[in-house]
Amino acid sequence: MQRHMCKGKIHRATVTQAELDYVGSITIDRDLMKAAHILPYEMVQVTSLRNATRWKTYALEAPSGTGKICLNGPPAHLFQPGDIVIILSMGWMDEEEVANLKPTVVFVDEANRITEVVEHDLIRNEKGDDTDGLAEPK
Repeated sequence: MQRHMCKGKIHRATVTQAELDYVGSITIDRDLMKAAHILPYEMVQVTSLRNATRWKTYALEAPSGTGKICLNGPPAHLFQPGDIVIILSMGWMDEEEVANLKPTVVFVDEANRITEVVEHDLIRNEKGDDTDGLAEPK
């Protein structure tokens, strides 16, 4: 069986730009992508805390240290500079991959600088054969 799992997330990033005249995607500071284990052209989901808009697109790298979070193309109508967003990286995984998954949450400040990176372990039941949820952060 395949499960659709969250493998990484950038939590409460601030949109810095919205560029309508672009083919489409989200441009993310390379440091944030690396910390959240997001690769260039990987599909991500972006959710706005302002209006609950949810958009799926692919990620492109912005230069390291810029703090850039730019929605390109059609989502520029839905996300504006200053909006707070959550960027999720998800993947389909088999049971073995799930067993080894350590979802990563990247926390940022108002300028999209990393303040903390938390890696979670999945909890196993007493038999060690089932996931019950997420463990407390290390």
